[in-house]
This record gives sequence, structure tokens and C-alpha cells, in this order.
Amino acid sequence: MMKFIDRIRPHTSSYNIWAIRVLVIVGLGWAYIWSLRGLKVDLKLLQTSLPYMTDFLSRLWPPDLSILDVAINALIETVQMSLWGTTIGAILSIPIALLSARNLSPLWLRWLANFLQNAVRSVPSIILGLFFVAATGLGAPAGTLALGIYTIGYLAKFYQEAIESVDKRSLEALKVGRASWWQIAQYGVMPQVLPLCLGYTLYMFEYNIRAASVLGVVGAGGIGFELVSYIRGFEYNKATTMMIVLLAVVTAIDTLSSQLRNKFKSE
Repeated sequence: MMKFIDRIRPHTSSYNIWAIRVLVIVGLGWAYIWSLRGLKVDLKLLQTSLPYMTDFLSRLWPPDLSILDVAINALIETVQMSLWGTTIGAILSIPIALLSARNLSPLWLRWLANFLQNAVRSVPSIILGLFFVAATGLGAPAGTLALGIYTIGYLAKFYQEAIESVDKRSLEALKVGRASWWQIAQYGVMPQVLPLCLGYTLYMFEYNIRAASVLGVVGAGGIGFELVSYIRGFEYNKATTMMIVLLAVVTAIDTLSSQLRNKFKSE
């Protein structure tokens, strides 16, 4: 009897795994079909709209290089906004991440810190831009502050995940030695997570350059402000110049930051 049961068990478990996989696939298929129906995509409308899309693209070319100096100056402002916004957000994210970490803080404190992260992430960057435009007026200061707050919602979460993945033995050794909470964070956590956190910060800096261009819609300075101005004025050739300059710089920064991130990971 026992031999018969032992023979049945592997088949039962493999059957259960197969059934779970089928249910997951069916569930995902249903979710995609449900989402597509909710979007109400009209394929006939897309076919008839092709000439209009082609006409729009034709207006973007050739780029008007006479405003290249304006594009470069606006791009410099965008990089400055991203640099300061990322730095402000990174500095403010460190204590929030430490308070959010499961291996450092009590439950009630983690709940408050995580709630703060979620609250910041739930606010779109454009809303933050509008808020700071109302506070400081049009221009780069509003965009910089908006990027700084926007960065907290993501870097704090990235830092938290890095902190929670540290070697538990080093933290336990410090606790046994009666180290304070701050000493545990300073000597047990930060040395382990610093390379990973630097990589996350570089990624966020690269992302914020693109996000800064979106904030230009609400007048928060940078290349986005010039880009939106040209599009609203139907000066599509000048808008193309702005997009080409932005593409070149984003590509260069992406390449550089990827190399630096790989270097940090290897250390």
C-alpha cells in the first residue's frame, strides 16, 4: 500500500503544477481580452487615420537648425534641473528608506514610511509641476523641486529593497554588540548597499532628464517648455530640432550611466 501511495504522489504533484499553469495562462488571457474590450480600440478608425499621421510626421521634417543654440541652452537647463532634482530626492530618500526597511524599523514606523512613499508615487509629476509653478512661478526652480519630490517616491523604494537584501549576519552581530539603530544603519547597512544605491541614483538621473521635458508642459522650464511652445505654435520643424538634441543627450547619458552602473555592480 505504501509503495502504491509513493508512486501516486509524484503524478499528483505534477498534475497540480500543470493545472496551476493552465489556470494562470487562462487567467492572463482573460485579463488581456477584458482590457482590450475596455479600451474600445477601433481598428477601422486607425486605418482611416493613417493619412493624418503621415501628414503630421511630414511636418516634422526637416529640422530647423537655426534654433540649435536655443535647444542647447534649454537642454543645459534640463540637465541642471535633473541633477539638482535627483540629488535632492536622493538625500531625502535615504532616511525614508531606512525607516521603511523591514530589517531595521518596527511595524508602525514602516507603515508610516511606506505610506509616505506611496503617497508621493501616486501624485503625477505634472501635478507636482503645477504645484511648484504656483509656488515659485514659471521656470526651472519649479521643475527642479517637482523632480526632487517625484524622485523620492521611487528612489526611497529602490533603496528600501536594497537595504532589506543585506546580509542579516552582519546586522545581528552589531545588535549583539549593542550597537544603536543609527550605528547599525551606518556600519552594517550603508557599506553593503552603497554601490547598488549609486546605480539606482544614476538611473533616476537619466530618467529625470526625460521627465523634465514632460514638466515643460506646465511651464516648469527646461527643454520641454521650448518644445511645447513650438508645438503649440505649429512650428514643428523647430520642435524636431529640440527632440533630436534631447535624443542625442539622453542616449549619451544612458550609455555613460550604464557603464557606471555595471562598474558599481562589479565592485
